[in-house]
Amino acid sequence: MSGDAHAQGLTLAAMRRNYTRGALLEQELPASPDMLFDAWLQQAMDENLPEPNAMTLATVGSDLRPSTRIVLLKGHDANGLVWFTNYQSRKGVELEGNPHAALQFHWVTLERVVRVEGLVHKVSDAESDAYFALRPHASQLGAWASPQSRPVASREALDAAFAELERQHNDGRAPARPPHWGGYRLVPQYWEFWQGRTGRLHDRITYQRRDDGSWQIQRLAP
Repeated sequence: MSGDAHAQGLTLAAMRRNYTRGALLEQELPASPDMLFDAWLQQAMDENLPEPNAMTLATVGSDLRPSTRIVLLKGHDANGLVWFTNYQSRKGVELEGNPHAALQFHWVTLERVVRVEGLVHKVSDAESDAYFALRPHASQLGAWASPQSRPVASREALDAAFAELERQHNDGRAPARPPHWGGYRLVPQYWEFWQGRTGRLHDRITYQRRDDGSWQIQRLAP
């Protein structure tokens, strides 16, 4: 091992942070996990955390190998969590073959993590159309220009495709939503809320959906 690598290893091994910002106690829990999630997300937004709606999406392909990527939450309620993407991307293809997926939020400053597991389905065309109409013009064109997750010849080729779309839509009118682009909704079956605590004795509270639609609440050891 080189001197630099050895020094870096020691630095990483020595990294410590004591979590002191909060607690998560059973007597304070709402009956529904989406209510707790909404409160935590709102606090992350109120504290102006960077990209508070950024979440890791985990999917599994036909080869049984998991993959992750960051997507942005664009809506949530008791029915699930919504994001938008290219249906022909790697995640879209994997969700088509296996709709089981997981999401994770990590709000470092708040010392909190939220994990969600469930089944994913496409949102309605009307919902996808409504969101696409709200996107900035460049983002609308980008949805057409980018063959997401597929090889491209070069950055120049990608830029040229975008420039051609700009030329075609130089009147500023919004293009129609691409048929290969739209929204997904994960319908939660399982939530886990993690709050950092001192001495690594963190709070971990789970909500598991019962057959009757209610939620079973449990505490897990950290």
